[in-house]
Amino acid sequence: MCELLGMSANVPTDIVFSFTGLMQRGGGTGPHRDGWGIGFYEGRGLRLFQDPQASVDSEVAQLVQRYPIKSTAVIGHIRQANVGAVSLANTHPFVRELWGRNWCFAHNGQLAGFAPEPGFYRPVGDTDSEAAFCDLLNRLRSTFADAPEPDAMLPVLVAACEEYRGKGVFNCLLSNGDWLFSYCSTKLARITRRAPFGPATLKDADLTVDFHAETTPNDVVSVIATEPLTDNENWHIYQPGEWVLWRNGEVLAQGGL
Repeated sequence: MCELLGMSANVPTDIVFSFTGLMQRGGGTGPHRDGWGIGFYEGRGLRLFQDPQASVDSEVAQLVQRYPIKSTAVIGHIRQANVGAVSLANTHPFVRELWGRNWCFAHNGQLAGFAPEPGFYRPVGDTDSEAAFCDLLNRLRSTFADAPEPDAMLPVLVAACEEYRGKGVFNCLLSNGDWLFSYCSTKLARITRRAPFGPATLKDADLTVDFHAETTPNDVVSVIATEPLTDNENWHIYQPGEWVLWRNGEVLAQGGL
């Protein structure tokens, strides 16, 4: 299985701490050696880094760890290939344009016999994950002529995720830069950091950060991961079928409980 990493914040924030922990699981403390990727939103732009090599050995991953990019919405992924070859084309996250915005998507799981009807969006690679992303965007595009408000879009998103979940395992992160949607099929965790901030210690690397020294009292930063990344904080574990829509680090809507 792959692992996911997401962030939603109310101020541009770097994710170097969490990213460092996740990268160790890509061939170091974990078996996810088949590529990695991470996308940082900057306004309507999306700064995307991908590499089909194991993240623990990737020079591109080392570059990102030394480059504290600040963003309010981030999606990351490390891959353990199930469907599709190990290649750049099959490396998450995947990106498409819809309604004048870059949409970014990453998936953890496997869908058995998944063959959606072709539509406007088509996969470049040969993973079930990218096929699901394209199918999801095709559903939204056929339902709405223009960009809907998030609450109007949610029924389509949730229904699609529940349908995909019926075909296997479907944990995912999706964003258009304004909001971040997370859906749990089997495994996902989240934490929201706000004042008073304290220290956090990674599980997978010898690294501790005192967030009190790195933040202001008004900062709100939520991190979503397949498994908790720190061992001295209380993470909320999603229940199967639970979904959360985030904006600016806060829960905008949630359901499936």
